Amino acid sequence: MELDNEGAATNGDISKEIGDINLAYMLLAQKLAKQDRAAAMYRLGVGRELADLLANMSLTQIVKMAASNFLLCSFRLDDHPMFAVFGEEKDTTLQQAHMSILVSARKIQSREADAMA
Repeated sequence: MELDNEGAATNGDISKEIGDINLAYMLLAQKLAKQDRAAAMYRLGVGRELADLLANMSLTQIVKMAASNFLLCSFRLDDHPMFAVFGEEKDTTLQQAHMSILVSARKIQSREADAMA
């Protein structure tokens, strides 16, 4: 990554890095959707329609979409309880189980909120 005179990354470098992340993410998302649609939907936090779309995209479509200078993926760790799951004293299996419970609970809460709206 190139730095300008003040040590900040140039916009071109950032855009390229975002494109690289997008491409890796889209290829992984497609692989998950093709291998196990239900698991992909859960892990990616997407519905059936989007999982089907991902599974059926051509490489050309994926590359074009990845070229965006906006991140196509997003963090789902936007509340403090999820960060509390990761501690040095906990084993990896327990951390993964905790994270699965938190993500599942969030999905249920979201569906309940949608149903009430």
